[in-house]
Amino acid sequence: MSSQTPINAMTVDVEDYFQVSAFESNIKREQWEALPHRVEQNTNKILDMFEQHQVKATFFTLGWVAERYPQLVRRIVDEGHELASHGYQHIRVTEQTPEQFRQDLIISRKILEDIGGQAVVGYRAASYSIGAKNLWALEVLEDEGFQYSSSIYPVKHDLYGMPGAPRFAYRPENAPKLLEIPITTLNVLDRNIPCGGGGFFRLYPYQFSKWAYRYLNDHEKQSGIFYFHPWEIDPEQPRQHDLSFKTQFRHYLNLNRMQNRLNSLLTDFAWDTMRNVFLSKQTNQPS
Repeated sequence: MSSQTPINAMTVDVEDYFQVSAFESNIKREQWEALPHRVEQNTNKILDMFEQHQVKATFFTLGWVAERYPQLVRRIVDEGHELASHGYQHIRVTEQTPEQFRQDLIISRKILEDIGGQAVVGYRAASYSIGAKNLWALEVLEDEGFQYSSSIYPVKHDLYGMPGAPRFAYRPENAPKLLEIPITTLNVLDRNIPCGGGGFFRLYPYQFSKWAYRYLNDHEKQSGIFYFHPWEIDPEQPRQHDLSFKTQFRHYLNLNRMQNRLNSLLTDFAWDTMRNVFLSKQTNQPS
């Protein structure tokens, strides 16, 4: 691989299967403690995979998970990965007031830093829930000293998205000290196509994802961001009932293929942490 080829950022949103926003109406937060927890074993599998491929990644971790599995957080840090915040309890920013959001940031970061012993400078909102209607959240992040956010997905989607946002890392006008690093997309016929991971990675044939990152790196000369969740490598997770067809399709599609696809992705491209890939540049990039 040429030294001129951009390095991409590998990220994991550390949450359990029952904490996804799509299950909110089926699983109440009061039930979380009583459900089978699988996040520790799944995240350990991911750490083993990264070790095998000699890849360092950023783990956007819920404070709720960190409290219950401090040894997992310590392993993430001890093996050279970046620890970042995913909030405390996976509450979307669209459901919080500015003060509630601020308190969530403070509480979750303190938990992560106390356990991990590493400064937490990055944040990712639950379900990419920062967009055109709540850009005040970026000001709060800047005010609380976060150096970057990866919370805006520049696509049109029924659950999230800000299609008019820049495609590449930029400094928002209302929070110029903060670097916002949007999830990776390709622009096709003036429309942004999501290709940054998650359910879309499970939906598309792997060859399309490989082509998309090759195009991004080789033709656009940009670093991509890939994200996934520990539950996405776990086809044996407890199945939820009374879900809509759309929710079932999105959550369970191709879980049995995810780990093999990840191994291919880790082999085919160069990866590092968000901090190493983006904060070292410290420059605005074209949208």
